[in-house]
Amino acid sequence: GLGNKFLSHIREVDAIVEVVRCFEDTNIIHVENNIDPIRDITTIGLELILADLEIVDNRLNKIGKKATMSKDKEIKKEAEILYKLKDALENDKAIRNIELTEDELLIIKPYNLLTQKPIIYMANVSEDDIASTNDYVKQVEEYAEKEGSKVIMVSAKVEEELSDLSDEERIEFLNELGVTESGLDKLIQASYSLLGLETFFTAGTDEVRAWTFRTGMKAPECAGIIHTDFQKGFIKAEIMSFDDLKNCGSEKEVKEAGKMRLEGKEYLMQDGDICYFRFNV
Repeated sequence: GLGNKFLSHIREVDAIVEVVRCFEDTNIIHVENNIDPIRDITTIGLELILADLEIVDNRLNKIGKKATMSKDKEIKKEAEILYKLKDALENDKAIRNIELTEDELLIIKPYNLLTQKPIIYMANVSEDDIASTNDYVKQVEEYAEKEGSKVIMVSAKVEEELSDLSDEERIEFLNELGVTESGLDKLIQASYSLLGLETFFTAGTDEVRAWTFRTGMKAPECAGIIHTDFQKGFIKAEIMSFDDLKNCGSEKEVKEAGKMRLEGKEYLMQDGDICYFRFNV
């Protein structure tokens, strides 16, 4: 089973990636002696549910009686939500699959419940299946669709081989396999999408930097990711998109094509924006 030390570590993460075996290989023994990805997923899921149930029960033991006698509305509300979570967990239901209001989510946030975290199932397949799929992967996809989770298909063997290759060799190897990107690239994209993250760039004569921001952030907030002074003294942002730069070939040609934009404080940053922030201190 999953150790308490391991569970305490993953309580701090924003999302969980679960690697699920989806290949047959008699040389690699499975702990259950046969391949059944849904069994494996539900086994891990049950352990996470039990770990969350322990957290909920411990908290209820502390405030349950107090909530019935106290006039404190916050304690009563917390206990009410905890009983709602307890009922779900005791019925083998993950917290991410029950409806909670914004207020309820705020109250339970400090608990860092494991089954509340979004999950990505990483279907580990053989090298032969990497460009297509197999029945095991289809089972995982059907399971994930019911709970609104994501599935990406990777081959651990392929990823190991890619790690020793140069960029040019990687591209050639992937082409031979009939795929356009590595499993690691797919995982990064899926993780960013799941967590609502995007990327903007800054470029100077000495370096180019990529910065991660949350979808829906405005230009001053993104400037503040670089330095708080940039947000406080924000004036404007000169912006061009990565795609425009790629298509036009240079910053000069982007400007000549009229695709360099001057944006203000209300501008919602877009994935792939290349920015030069104007500010004063």
